[in-house]
Amino acid sequence: MTKTLTFAVLHFSIAFTVACILTGDVVIGGAIALIEPAVNTVGYYFHERVWRSIETRQARRRFVTRCAG
Repeated sequence: MTKTLTFAVLHFSIAFTVACILTGDVVIGGAIALIEPAVNTVGYYFHERVWRSIETRQARRRFVTRCAG
């Protein structure tokens, strides 16, 4: 969870800076910077869970293959 939170802070900072530069408006830039990273952070969390599940399944297959061989 710490990794996800630090990623969120980094992403917010980058999104805010880019949005402010592109729009020239701190309020709109702030709104974009709040919404986009929040959604992206949730996506990142689930992406990590899926990959962890894939890696676990692969490790189990390797173990079973070694034990059967």
